[in-house]
Amino acid sequence: MPLNWLAEETTLMTTTLRPQLSPLMIEDLVRNALLEDLGRAGDITTYATIGPEKTAVADLNSREHGVVAGLPLAEAAFRLIDPALRFEAVVSDGDTVAPGQAIARVSGNARSVLSAERVALNFLMHLSGVASYTARFAAEIADTKARVTCTRKTLPGLRAVEKYAVRLGGGSNHRFGLDDAILIKDNHIAVSGGVASAINAARAYAGHLVKIEVEVDGLDQMREALGARPDVILLDNMGPDMLREAVAINREHHGLSPVDYASDVRPVVLEASGNVNLQTIRAIAETGVDYISTSKITMAAPTLDIGLDISLR
Repeated sequence: MPLNWLAEETTLMTTTLRPQLSPLMIEDLVRNALLEDLGRAGDITTYATIGPEKTAVADLNSREHGVVAGLPLAEAAFRLIDPALRFEAVVSDGDTVAPGQAIARVSGNARSVLSAERVALNFLMHLSGVASYTARFAAEIADTKARVTCTRKTLPGLRAVEKYAVRLGGGSNHRFGLDDAILIKDNHIAVSGGVASAINAARAYAGHLVKIEVEVDGLDQMREALGARPDVILLDNMGPDMLREAVAINREHHGLSPVDYASDVRPVVLEASGNVNLQTIRAIAETGVDYISTSKITMAAPTLDIGLDISLR
């Protein structure tokens, strides 16, 4: 993969507002991670080898190209271990970095730095990996109208911060849980008795601010869905040819020609899913769909290699 995706991401993140994380949510996540790591006796290796009076300066440095995400969680790890530690970010979440580039510096009591190191790096490396992998997907389709979006397939307990990292990488967020949007999937359709009946039941149940999306796996189901007027149709496991046909059907249903993009009429939003990877996403985007959802940007993202280089003072 050429590194031009870094330039694409830099352009994107300077023209959009970057997401923010709630300090309360950060503290809960980081505190639980620290308690898991410290266990019942604390950092016995550090206690045994480093005197309580020792101080240190540690630099967090990137070992590879990527997009940074998770600095607030890394800072919280050091702060919760020792409020006297000084944490100085050199870059911001959403910035791109190169190998050898400094990300942050932490200084203060050496024991405190070492005890917080792993939890801080775990969050920073994982979330930066999600942001960096998302940026690669986003770069592949940057000149199309489609956007890559995440799913509910996230690591338990980390959904909010992983979705935060997806946005920093130039991706879009799908629903955060079962309660913020209705997504009627194949099993719902099978039990409820059909596409249209499921959509109609959902509309009768939902509040006026709740979006309704329905998953279809064929063009006949799509036509039935269009008649029931959902907000979004998810085109599941369709190849590029079928996706193009679905886009055409959607436009025709709304009285639009294949080349009529100036009308105020807006067809139903189309989302493609299934068999999405770095090799296929371009062809999917070129069919004319609006969103492309994939779990790979959260579940298969490699961590960004970040090291903590320490020196005693």
